[in-house]
Amino acid sequence: MTDMSRHHATADTQKTDETTEHPVTPGTGGELHQTPSGDTPRMTTAQGAPVSDDQNSLKAGARGPTLMEDFHFREKIFHFDHERIPERVVHARGYGAHGYLEVTEAIPELTCASLFRKKGNKVPAFVRFSTVAGNKGSADLARDVRGFAVKLYTEDGNWDIVGNNIPVFFIQDAMKFPDLIHAAKPEPDRGFPQAQTAHDNFWDFISLMPEAMHMVMWIMSDRAIPRSFRFMEGFGVHTFRFVNAEGKGSFVKFHWKPKLGLQSVTWDEAMKIMGADPDFHRRDLWAAIQAGDFPEWELGVQVFDDAFADALEYDVLDATKLIPEEQCPVRVIGRLVLDRVVDNFFAETEQVAFCTQNIVPGVDFTNDPLLQGRNFSYLDTQTKRLGGPNFTHIPVNAPKCPFHHFQQDGHMAMHGPSGRANYEPNSWAQGGPRADPRQGFQSLAEPMEGEKRRIRPETFADHYSQARQFYLSQTPVEQAHIAAALTFELSKVEVEEIRARVVSHLPHIDKALAQSVAEGLGLGMPEAAKPAKAPIDLPLSDKLSILKNGPDSFGGRKLGLLVTDGADAKLVKALSDAVEAAGGMLEVVAPKVGGVTLSDGSALPAQQKIDGGPSVLYDAVAIIAPAEGVEMLAAMHPAKMFAADAFAHAKFIALSEPAGGLLDAAGVSARDDGVISLDAPADAKGFIKTCGALRYWDRVS
Repeated sequence: MTDMSRHHATADTQKTDETTEHPVTPGTGGELHQTPSGDTPRMTTAQGAPVSDDQNSLKAGARGPTLMEDFHFREKIFHFDHERIPERVVHARGYGAHGYLEVTEAIPELTCASLFRKKGNKVPAFVRFSTVAGNKGSADLARDVRGFAVKLYTEDGNWDIVGNNIPVFFIQDAMKFPDLIHAAKPEPDRGFPQAQTAHDNFWDFISLMPEAMHMVMWIMSDRAIPRSFRFMEGFGVHTFRFVNAEGKGSFVKFHWKPKLGLQSVTWDEAMKIMGADPDFHRRDLWAAIQAGDFPEWELGVQVFDDAFADALEYDVLDATKLIPEEQCPVRVIGRLVLDRVVDNFFAETEQVAFCTQNIVPGVDFTNDPLLQGRNFSYLDTQTKRLGGPNFTHIPVNAPKCPFHHFQQDGHMAMHGPSGRANYEPNSWAQGGPRADPRQGFQSLAEPMEGEKRRIRPETFADHYSQARQFYLSQTPVEQAHIAAALTFELSKVEVEEIRARVVSHLPHIDKALAQSVAEGLGLGMPEAAKPAKAPIDLPLSDKLSILKNGPDSFGGRKLGLLVTDGADAKLVKALSDAVEAAGGMLEVVAPKVGGVTLSDGSALPAQQKIDGGPSVLYDAVAIIAPAEGVEMLAAMHPAKMFAADAFAHAKFIALSEPAGGLLDAAGVSARDDGVISLDAPADAKGFIKTCGALRYWDRVS
């Protein structure tokens, strides 16, 4: 960092409210000026020239034309005109944070990567989560794949694990990637729908690409509407290689396992959350880190050899396939912790550039045709987005280890080779960097043979077996959600032939699923599509289910507490203490955002006004109010919806003695084991323990 950039960083982070008002300056239209006082920095141009007036452009007379020599105005408006860069074609809506990866198990027998030589090694990390299809202004809870991209700043350079929250993908060959994204994006003639796949083009493409059916099961499941980034798995998607110091290679697949377990929302909740808080996911991550509740994932690997790969019923180079954990267990070798939000969203989250090609010695590629295409595409994309080849000079993209090369010049170059030599080989004594055959990157010495042809291997031909395995591994609740999601999406498709063509693939996955979707659409059951290869039954895998791998406590989750004036202070205190002890968060919802006065006369601030804090924003809810408070809430539509939605979404609900009247007013006359009475402060702890079960699914099953 140069001296000037150090000054800029210091100035940008200084915070002071101390300013001194200037007298009205003649010729300025009467505005009040403010001059620096105390620690407030002096305003300058980007070149460092002090600015005397930031309110008025330079004119020839008070009402005359603006002069071209006004360099401050020209610089200011020039930068404003160029402060937007092209958004990403995919993964445009993202949110990032800083942290670190700590090695919990050394694995030098598997890889010579310096990071994994010693237990306890730590490297800085930057992680960006994102949706895929929507633009930057779309909502967080769209049904979509979530990007889970990790940049590790190792001593041997940057390593980017550019993954998703789903371990497989729609297509097998990168040749089809533009077609997939074009089909998923808003239809080009009408420019909608935004951040949705519920339209003709997407399902037309899918209906003609049976290789996508495994991915379809995942995106129609609750995996595509996660509760939070913090409750979301991540996957490297592709099969890579580990290479050890002896040059021996092993296949490897990368996994990120959330410490808090898995959790999603229901589709009805997702739609309502997008209206109540379209920034729900990014707000959740920001709030957790700022509160010191740092999100954490385990880094796990599935490592296997060629013999294991050759014995599988499918090809490990096929990105539409996964290896069930029961078949190849995940070995945990590290932990990823996010402990710092970005200083500037644009400089870091928007400008961070991930490339699948960024690997380190000890890691190598396989011949997965989707991965091979991504290695080309990502570098090309980042060069276009960020204005030229020097995007690695941007701090968030720059390595944190020493780096030396002969690359020079180009748009926005920040540094280049010094001295006389800018080429290699050269004979100068101070001739710059040289390749290191011993410690430099070595590709796995893998034999290659075959004809040069455009062809798809026969080992990629089974498109339904793993889709069936995934669906049958879900709980009945999750299976019902998949059927409902397919029915909803296809109901938005206008062309019946497309709907029928999609349904024709479903009997190969599950006949009952196909029948349910067909009936939901009012279709007769179409003839089943002819498979390229007959599907087979694979062993079920509990690890594929969210509900079988959910949280076992209220840690990291949020309780919505609806209160009115006169609420029992002891109950409120007991509930707050129980949530805190469990590692959760409590947010107070009240008729007024100013809060309420409790039964003991104390004031309780509210974070949400009832019409801005619906129950969909919370993992569980509690209602504490005296009889007169319940009567007031029962007359408020948002309060009745708070109760009705909480019940409909199978949330655990705690009620103080009179609060059941709000459920009655909301039309919820039934009571079940998920509705729990708070008769005394001692009941609070038991309620929060019960909430560890996530939801009371018996209510909707």
